[in-house]
Amino acid sequence: MNLRTNVFPQHVRLEASTACQLRCPSCPTASGEVGKGIGTGFLRFSEFKKFVDENPRVCDIELSNYGEIFLNNELPHILEYAQKQGVYLHCENGANLNNVSEEALEAIVRYQLRYLSCSIDGASNEIYSIYRKRGNFDTVIANVRKINEWKKKYRSSLPKLRWQFVIFDHNVHELEKARLMAEELDMAFFPKLSWGDLFGTDFSPITNPEAVKKASGLPVASRQEFKEKYGRDYVAKAICGQLWKTPQINFDGKMLGCCLNHWGDFGDVFADGFEEVFNGEKMDYARQMLMGKSPPRADIPCSTCSHYKQYQSENDWMAGPPPDTVSRRREYPAHFYKNLVPGNIKRRIRRLSRLFSRHNLMYTNPGAARCGCRN
Repeated sequence: MNLRTNVFPQHVRLEASTACQLRCPSCPTASGEVGKGIGTGFLRFSEFKKFVDENPRVCDIELSNYGEIFLNNELPHILEYAQKQGVYLHCENGANLNNVSEEALEAIVRYQLRYLSCSIDGASNEIYSIYRKRGNFDTVIANVRKINEWKKKYRSSLPKLRWQFVIFDHNVHELEKARLMAEELDMAFFPKLSWGDLFGTDFSPITNPEAVKKASGLPVASRQEFKEKYGRDYVAKAICGQLWKTPQINFDGKMLGCCLNHWGDFGDVFADGFEEVFNGEKMDYARQMLMGKSPPRADIPCSTCSHYKQYQSENDWMAGPPPDTVSRRREYPAHFYKNLVPGNIKRRIRRLSRLFSRHNLMYTNPGAARCGCRN
């Protein structure tokens, strides 16, 4: 019986860097587990360009996962090329923003990185540095201010900034102060439950759950309490759903499937092609496993994952692909046409664009064949 169903995601996760200069206690990158499993390195611009050129369906790419994207010296070139090709780039998983060149700070604004989530677990250097070891709170805030200065210079609302605050027992008392600072810096504020239990650590565990709920506004104070209250893991099925909708690719092209996996892979995207690997036998078999339709297999990374073992023990499987997200076509900035299209054609393009906008349609370059987990 053939169970294969080809899928073609428009949104992918492509790690810009698995290296990080910090030594956060709960992070498998800091412990060396990530490097041992999938290597430590950086996405090369040449590989990024090749990936974008060969995969016109892909229009959104998340760059962050286990490492710090700003350690990649080729990041400005990656950002520039993505904008030219109408591909949205994000850093929503998080950046620590401790070591950033002025060129990179300007580039994320100039080339319109869509979102930048900054991991800032405190409102003072004393508290922040307890978890973000080797980090400096004042440096991070200074870099946020520089980003805002570049946004004013370019008159841009991008990137949208978010202050991600992982909650520990030692920093709960600074939640409100951090929230006010985020507001002053024009940042959304996102209090987040710690991932410590997922990676086998118990750093600064919560001792006063009610204080956490009151300060954060969250209905629970830990991942365990979330499961007890709602009968499901905090984010397990959302992460497993990435094997259908937003697959994780390592900096060197290894198909990891999801953002949690750092111990195995499903093939080499750069060598064998993204859609070929994504719809290959191993990825398809993994999806069948997660739905409880096939038994575990030694060469499938999911077989040793805590999420899969939880599904097995509770007989609670993935129902199938997550609901479709809103698809869109690659978008091309105005300057893309500036030196390529005669003035009379540009005027027609603008008129057509206004007409299409009234009908909620997305206008793209008319000759282009483009498609419509750590703390």
